Amino acid sequence: MDRIPSVNLEDFISGDPNRKQKFIDEIGKAYEEIGFVALKGHFLDDALVDKLYGEVKNFFSLPVETKRKYEIEGIAGQRGYISFGKESAKGKKEGDLKEFWHFGQYVEDDLERAKEYPENVVVEELPEFNEVGKEAYGMLEKTAKYVLRALALHLDLEETYFDNYIHNGNSILRPIHYPPITSEPENAVRAAAHGDINLITLLMGAQGRGLQVQNHKGEWIDAIAEPDELMINVGDMLSRHTNNKLKSTIHRVVNPPRELWGTSRYSIPFFMHPISEMKLNVLDSCIDEENPKQFEDITAGEFLNERLIELGLKK
Repeated sequence: MDRIPSVNLEDFISGDPNRKQKFIDEIGKAYEEIGFVALKGHFLDDALVDKLYGEVKNFFSLPVETKRKYEIEGIAGQRGYISFGKESAKGKKEGDLKEFWHFGQYVEDDLERAKEYPENVVVEELPEFNEVGKEAYGMLEKTAKYVLRALALHLDLEETYFDNYIHNGNSILRPIHYPPITSEPENAVRAAAHGDINLITLLMGAQGRGLQVQNHKGEWIDAIAEPDELMINVGDMLSRHTNNKLKSTIHRVVNPPRELWGTSRYSIPFFMHPISEMKLNVLDSCIDEENPKQFEDITAGEFLNERLIELGLKK
């Protein structure tokens, strides 16, 4: 496969059984073959997208000392600001050429679950930043729920199989700023080759070149979305749960050509995580003689903890 397939969520929620099945077949095939799709018909409207980008650009334009106020010690970067070069890909020494922010889950109906997560960090200088972030978080979470329902049916599971695992899950909305490059980077790129930790990732801001995906021949292909599309990929948790039937694909964000070094890039991924006690044990339906069980039993919380340590975000 040398390009990213495009699908439309409106087919799945149309009420027409044939359109619904078409969506299930298309997204299932794409995730088995390349692990990425470009998705139209999601729940983010243009006005909300514009507002979110405006607030994100306002935040990253603040002075460094102001942003640093929101870098919270002791929570492994799970909320608030994470400064430039702090995160590196698994197995890589060099920090990625980015700074970012984390919005986390807004638990409103479960006091015990709320205690499990750090609180969201409020930016005093920007009165609408947190409100717009929360609204976008909700729309992306809703979109992810329907994508996972389609995947449940593709895997011969009950349609709402994932619903209870993702309700109040440990999902993260991460606005990223890749600042202008001012000198020749030494072995560093905007985001080094990596797989995502979570169930699925919904990415805003994949218009234009930069994001690349490694296909099964080991070739890097450009992943470029239309303005009305989200790029959505399988993460390691879902790959593990399906015995690698659904592929968590290695991807990266490469540095732009030298003539574009002076420009910033913004992207906003939503990392859909389940609740920590979800068992990621390989589904029985994904094991057969040709595909024996590849992964040990583990919970989502245990797996996330392992990966945060590997990424240098947790000691």
